[in-house]
Amino acid sequence: MATLLHIDSSVFAGPASASRPVTDAFRQAWLEQHPEGTVVYRDLAADPVPHITADAHLAGFADPAGHTPEQAAAFAGREQLIRELESADAILIGAPMYNYSVPSTLKAWLDNVILFGRTAGVEAPSAKGTPVTVVASRGGSYAPGTPREDMEYVQNFLTAILRDTLALDLEFIVPELTMAPANPAMAELVPLYEASREKALQDARAKGKEIAARTAA
Repeated sequence: MATLLHIDSSVFAGPASASRPVTDAFRQAWLEQHPEGTVVYRDLAADPVPHITADAHLAGFADPAGHTPEQAAAFAGREQLIRELESADAILIGAPMYNYSVPSTLKAWLDNVILFGRTAGVEAPSAKGTPVTVVASRGGSYAPGTPREDMEYVQNFLTAILRDTLALDLEFIVPELTMAPANPAMAELVPLYEASREKALQDARAKGKEIAARTAA
């Protein structure tokens, strides 16, 4: 039975979020192909994972037999998150841009699942090759050729982590200009925002079906 690991990190719920409707479109398309499939869902805004601590960090490099009670307790949470990553046939992440970067809750999740010697830093990381689709929504445009191109840190950061460190098979869907409807100064960009949103939804549905077909093979 196929398993989708779905991570959302937008602080906004439902349609108030720019990323959640797109991740939902992907998830629904995936489930249409895998009606008996399992979705492991984590809403990091509603239920954030702990930020990495010294005990949780050091426990990752120590023999479990030598863990202190504090290290054992802290690492148990990391172990659960890592196993969810390793057990997934596909991964879906909603990663809105906040202040030019990813939400701190998503960074905390990444810090927990990156474990050198297991998920990273070895020839064959434990989740290597798993397809991961990231919905990287953003209020403006940071695409190549735009004035703020040099301030695009979300895709660059997540590429370094998800593709280059965890060796996942990474693809992005990017709904942009999401602040246009709420910002009078961006009013003329509303049609571009609407087109970007519709394309993102279409891409999510298509990608959900494509990934489902791959995981069924």
